[in-house]
Amino acid sequence: MLFVIEQSLNSLQLGVMLFLIAAGLTLVFGIMNLINLAHGSFYMIGAYVGATVMTATHSFILALLAGMAATGLVGLLAEVTLLRTLYERDPLDQVLVTFGLILFFNETTRIIWGSVPLPMDQPAALTGHVQIAAGFTYPSYRLVIIAAGLAVAVVLYFLISRTRIGMQIRAGASDRTMAAALGLDTRRLFTRVFAVGAALAALAGVMAAPLLAVQVGMGDSVFIESLVCIVIGGVGSVRGAFIGAIITGFVDTFGQSLLPVTLAEMAIYIVMAAILYFRPEGLFSTRG
Repeated sequence: MLFVIEQSLNSLQLGVMLFLIAAGLTLVFGIMNLINLAHGSFYMIGAYVGATVMTATHSFILALLAGMAATGLVGLLAEVTLLRTLYERDPLDQVLVTFGLILFFNETTRIIWGSVPLPMDQPAALTGHVQIAAGFTYPSYRLVIIAAGLAVAVVLYFLISRTRIGMQIRAGASDRTMAAALGLDTRRLFTRVFAVGAALAALAGVMAAPLLAVQVGMGDSVFIESLVCIVIGGVGSVRGAFIGAIITGFVDTFGQSLLPVTLAEMAIYIVMAAILYFRPEGLFSTRG
C-alpha cells in the first residue's frame, strides 16, 4: 500500500511538471500551427537562469521569477524576430528552423555557463519530509511541486474558459482565419501565447533544477515526453494536455517500477498508440 501511495505521488509530480511544458506547447501547436521543436530549450534556459539566481541570492522565489521572466523574454524575441515568419510556411521549414534553434540555444548556453552541470539547492524551508501515512513520509519539496503544478492548472483552466483573453485563445485555436476576420489581432495574440508558453516551460525547469543536473540539452528528452502528452490529450487543448500529462506520469512511473526496462521505456508509446487507435484526434482535441 505504501508503495502505491509513493509511486502515485511520484507519478503526480512528474505529470504536473510535464503539464507545465505541454500546456504552452499545445497552445503553440493548436493556435499558431507552429511545430516548435525548440520548446524544450525554454525549460533548459529557465533552469540555468534559476540556478544562477539561486546561487547568487539564495532566494528560490527570485530564482523562479527571474527564470520565468528571462525565458519569457527570450521566447518573445524568438517569436518576433524569427518564428512569426514561419506560420504560413511548410511544416518541414518549421521543423528545420526550430531544430536549428535547439542547436543555437544549446551552444549559447554552453558559451555562457560552460559544459559542467550546475547544481541548485532546494529551498531551505522545504528540505524536510511530511508524514503522509503511518510509517510513510514524503519530501516536502516534491509536495510543493505537485501543489504548484495543480495551482497553475486551475489558473489556466479559468483563464482559458472564463476570461476574454481565454475566449480569444479558444477562437484562435478553433479557426484563426475567422477570428482575424472578426477583428482579433492574431499577431499580438500569438506573441503573448508564445511568451507565456516559454515562461511556463521555464517554471518547470526551475522547479526541476534541484532534483536534476542542470546541463546543456536537458530539455530535449522532456520535450519528447511533453509531445506525447499533447498527442494523447489532443492538440490545442489545455485540459487535454493536463490529462495527457497525468496519464504519462503514471504510466512512466509505474512502468519503471513494475516492468522490465525495455518494456517500461515502450509503455507510454504503447498507451499513446492505443488511445490514438480509438481517438485519432486525441482525447480532447480542439480540431476536427
